[in-house]
Amino acid sequence: MIAPEQGQRDGRTPVVDLARLRDQFELRGKTALVAGGYGALGEAICWALAIRGAAVTVAGPRAEKAEALAGAIRGEGLLAGAVALDARDPAAIRRVVDGVAASGGGLDILVNCVGIQREQSILEVTPETFDLMYETNLRAAMFLGQAAARHQIAAGRGGRQIHLLSVRSQLGLRGRGYSAYCATKGGLVMLVRQHAVELAPHGITVNGVAPTFIRSDRIAPHMDRPAFRDFVLERNPLGRIGDPIEVAGPVVALAADAGSYITGQVVYIDGGVTACQ
Repeated sequence: MIAPEQGQRDGRTPVVDLARLRDQFELRGKTALVAGGYGALGEAICWALAIRGAAVTVAGPRAEKAEALAGAIRGEGLLAGAVALDARDPAAIRRVVDGVAASGGGLDILVNCVGIQREQSILEVTPETFDLMYETNLRAAMFLGQAAARHQIAAGRGGRQIHLLSVRSQLGLRGRGYSAYCATKGGLVMLVRQHAVELAPHGITVNGVAPTFIRSDRIAPHMDRPAFRDFVLERNPLGRIGDPIEVAGPVVALAADAGSYITGQVVYIDGGVTACQ
């Protein structure tokens, strides 16, 4: 009789690895770069990664805001640094990613929270606005992923890349000027998928998380308008606005061992909006 392989009961059914199961969401010893890390969603993600044990670098165009968040995280006894980053500049992306990898002994996790919206109707969209949104929402993702992949491949220990998208990567929005936003976020879905299949042989996973409206200072004034608030809540099966923590949780899962067999996917964090529209 041939003995079952180690870790299996009968040669087919694996034995549950309890030690690994307990550590499914742990990020101890991991280095993470969060581009666009001091917005409402980015801040929650930075805290979540740091709480799980990662050394987090907060990156964004305003160095003082990045450092303020990093300082608050360090104040809780966690690991965090800060760096200025203009994500529209591929050369700046390379410098920042190279610097984070050099100081941290590699780069295990990239989270891309970079993104903007400039609303213009189809008859009013200008080349300047469209190019700005393309450079920020899509081209930045390309070169963040590329720069991170170079270090992750060289290190030979796999890695995680997670991009922040939107339900507008799948759904248009009636009565609003979202051409450039939807186009760039929709393009980012395919970038996630293509990067995932190209990097899979290296053990690097690439995924997206796509929220609907989430509580933030930017959304708050709109929610004070009854017509807008009612529109948002009526179309949401859960009937409420999401919290940044509810975006940070799935990001941690995708960044940790819990997400090791997920790649090329987009997780819609939307209260059920995309399930019924």
